[in-house]
Amino acid sequence: MTYIIAEPCVDVLDKACIEECPVDCIYEGNRMLYIHPDECVDCGACEPVCPVEAIFYEDDVPEQWRDYTTANYEFFNELGSPGGASKIGKITADAPFVAAQPAKEGDH
Repeated sequence: MTYIIAEPCVDVLDKACIEECPVDCIYEGNRMLYIHPDECVDCGACEPVCPVEAIFYEDDVPEQWRDYTTANYEFFNELGSPGGASKIGKITADAPFVAAQPAKEGDH
């Protein structure tokens, strides 16, 4: 199990969670952030600092955002496990499901 970042993060990318994560497992895509399922230690430090309440324990992702669980895993299919987000910086891609979402008003 891991934590999942869901729909409220799309086109927001606040990054408070990145600063709070003790294991550097939150990666930045084009439109949202993603938590690496193999690198996350399930400490939960990221969840309370998210200003848009987009982070959920995997079993607690609301039904309307369940597709973000799959998207979170798919984001790392090609990337693998680089061993820390700060090593590679922003990734100029998103999971296909996220990339296909309509842009939010006031997007980045």
